[in-house]
Amino acid sequence: MTKTIWTIPLLVSALLLTGCGGDDQLDGKYDKPKAKPVPSASASASPSASAAADGTCAYTKGSEPAAKKGIKLPPAKPSVTKPTKLTITTNFGAIPITLTPKSGPCAANSFASLAKQKYFDKTPCHRIAVDPGFQMLQCGDPTGQGTGGPGYSFNQQVTGQEKYPAGTIAMANTGAPNSEGSQFFLVYGDTQLPPQYTVFGTISPAGIKVLN
Repeated sequence: MTKTIWTIPLLVSALLLTGCGGDDQLDGKYDKPKAKPVPSASASASPSASAAADGTCAYTKGSEPAAKKGIKLPPAKPSVTKPTKLTITTNFGAIPITLTPKSGPCAANSFASLAKQKYFDKTPCHRIAVDPGFQMLQCGDPTGQGTGGPGYSFNQQVTGQEKYPAGTIAMANTGAPNSEGSQFFLVYGDTQLPPQYTVFGTISPAGIKVLN
């Protein structure tokens, strides 16, 4: 395991309560409540869908600018190839995490790239879910509105076997292919979701305590 540690300051404050409710679909541009939230089947992707046979990742530049200026595309060849420790620093305490590129190489690569570019610095986590079976904190949008992204997108990397127990870090998406960006969610309690969200990291027990 590499010993590189990056610190990502996230301002977790009263904004945590924004978006609370019964909507159990994790999406990024898209926090509008749905009458009957059923994740779209179109969100399912083939295993390692965004990684080519040579191990490179495809990041597609979008028509909308990044939520922060000067953000560059992640390298096509992932720089994070082994489990890598990071620390998310919040005003509630530190949340130690480990990126797991084996489960989501392109997501881990993107997350590390954005962290190095200070994309997450001083950003709020805009959404929290507290219901039994759906307990997560959603972050990664510098605007704090649930609509911002990094100016690019990439495909989900799912096998159909994903589960989201406490301690999971996964990517949010719009419910369509090639719709991952910068928004991610930290699971602090058992969360029942369909296997449509790329898992790319884990949270330490101390981090779960902070989230709770």
